[in-house]
Amino acid sequence: MKGASFVAATAALASTALATPSKSISERASGSGNKTPQVTVKGNAFWAGNERFYIRGVDYQPGGSGGKADPIADPTGCKRDIEKFTELGINTIRVYMVDNRADHDECMNALAAAGIYLALDVNTPEYSINRADPEISYNNVYLQSLFATVDAFQKYDNTLLFFSGNEVINDDQTTGAAPFVKAVTRDLKQYIGSRGYRKIPVGYSAADVDSNRFEIAQYMNCGTDDERSDFFAFNDYSWCDPSTFQESGWKDKVAKYASYSIPIFLSEYGCNTNTRKFEEVKSLYSSDMSSVYSGGLVYEYSQEDSNYGLVDLSNPRSPKELADFAALKTAYAAAKNPSGDGGYSQSGSPAQCPPKSNTWNVTDNALPAIPTPAMAYMQKGAGQGPGLDGPGSQSAGTGSSGDAEPGSGAVTSTASPDSSQGAAAGLIIPGVDSGVVGMAAIVALSAVFGGVFTLL
Repeated sequence: MKGASFVAATAALASTALATPSKSISERASGSGNKTPQVTVKGNAFWAGNERFYIRGVDYQPGGSGGKADPIADPTGCKRDIEKFTELGINTIRVYMVDNRADHDECMNALAAAGIYLALDVNTPEYSINRADPEISYNNVYLQSLFATVDAFQKYDNTLLFFSGNEVINDDQTTGAAPFVKAVTRDLKQYIGSRGYRKIPVGYSAADVDSNRFEIAQYMNCGTDDERSDFFAFNDYSWCDPSTFQESGWKDKVAKYASYSIPIFLSEYGCNTNTRKFEEVKSLYSSDMSSVYSGGLVYEYSQEDSNYGLVDLSNPRSPKELADFAALKTAYAAAKNPSGDGGYSQSGSPAQCPPKSNTWNVTDNALPAIPTPAMAYMQKGAGQGPGLDGPGSQSAGTGSSGDAEPGSGAVTSTASPDSSQGAAAGLIIPGVDSGVVGMAAIVALSAVFGGVFTLL
């Protein structure tokens, strides 16, 4: 772990001395016929221009998590499924992995033409935080892949948001991974800002764990502005039809999060213990919940082994609507958004970081510093991503401690052993061109770290 002053210093450098941002894509004027105007965060809600935006969608990963397929790089399948999306009446799909080397223009443009946004997980199975060993898996090779995914999707107005992680903390024993997930959120936000991209919201999708879900929500919304998430999402399967707003416990959750200052939505929902009628949809898009919640995503579009599917794609040329498809279509059609601003909170205060407990094993609220080699991406960009067939990052690269992991080939600090506390001397930042950064950046770096820097 690094001290707070070290983290603040690296954040400042990312947006000043190292950053020479390109012209922001948000400066493009959206035409009057644009069905997917850029969505922003204000208070505890999402907004499309001056209109409150509620996520009304489905989770979309044909082939399941083990398939390692990118549905946004498959124009034929994408356009086939857009017809069903339109029939359902949704405005958002969530995709759990993409190939950051692939071309996504055709599908993203087709989604935009249909008025559909993308909520995107930036991790893949090989490029993700290992909850069992988070310190080693949080490294520059990993961040390069994530930043390359941001590069690939920031240009689309209908990129709604980025998930920095999904269910990394899945029980009480894995809460120690939380600082690394939060560091990824911080790094993504700083990369977006340093590259001059529009402010695409970044946040976390939490598991359905009653014992620490609220602590995770507090933790992701405490600390400095650059550390805090732009939204918080969680997967919730507690409403199993037949049920009610009160019986399901959803009323209690709305009350629990009433003072939460950033948008909340459900990144997965739709219990399938009994026949699904999606009775919860009516509550989710009503004034019962709209002051706190901003909609959600039903799990899931395609039928997989877990039996949550709305559509059977076993014959790709002839998708078959299942009973749940008709039920969800009916539920969405009957659930109108609340009028006006839905009772959102325009201003609120960040949360207090939760104290350590039997279900929350985080003792230090300081975050790991971004791995030194990854700082170069802030100024020069991430370059080409590794794609879905890359060798992986979980035991490669340079971590926040400055130690090179086996096989990384990374050049790390030549400083004294206590350089992790900021007393670096002779620190090497690979990939940063002194002719681009300039002497002012070198002076700034030296002033912060108290050493002389070599730029490769």
